[in-house]
Amino acid sequence: MAGPCRQAPPRPGPPDLKYIDVKNSRENNGKARETTLPRHLVNAILDHVRQTPGKEACGLIAAREGRPCRCYPIRNIAVDATRRFEMDPRELIAAFKTMRTAGETLFAIYHSHPAGPACPSPTDIAAAAYPEAIHLIVSLDTAGVLEMRAYRIQEGQVTEVSLELA
Repeated sequence: MAGPCRQAPPRPGPPDLKYIDVKNSRENNGKARETTLPRHLVNAILDHVRQTPGKEACGLIAAREGRPCRCYPIRNIAVDATRRFEMDPRELIAAFKTMRTAGETLFAIYHSHPAGPACPSPTDIAAAAYPEAIHLIVSLDTAGVLEMRAYRIQEGQVTEVSLELA
């Protein structure tokens, strides 16, 4: 995983969006400032991303007892899948049903940026619908190296979460 974003670069969009540098932030609100992902889940995400070159891949990570345990790749049905993602509603509902049946909870939402940095875009921030979930972003725009970063997105505020491999 790459080093943490010190301060996210200025972005076009509403001026009320606030980026918080997690290393220097005192704001925590009881949420994890670091998380660990098992290597098999990281590999599953990266395999999914590699299968959709030039398009944003997306999916969910489920947890059991707070520990990430399963990857649910979801088809991206966005009209312009090169610049945004929209999860197939049928696959999304099926994934949530499977999670519930298996005693799992939503841990993270992941997607890729084929030609941009692994930082949330204004669209990502505006569309973030699960404030309790970590948002994992994979960048393919890094000279042959896949970059993955983790964030919390709550009420227009973005906090980077330190990401470790297990």
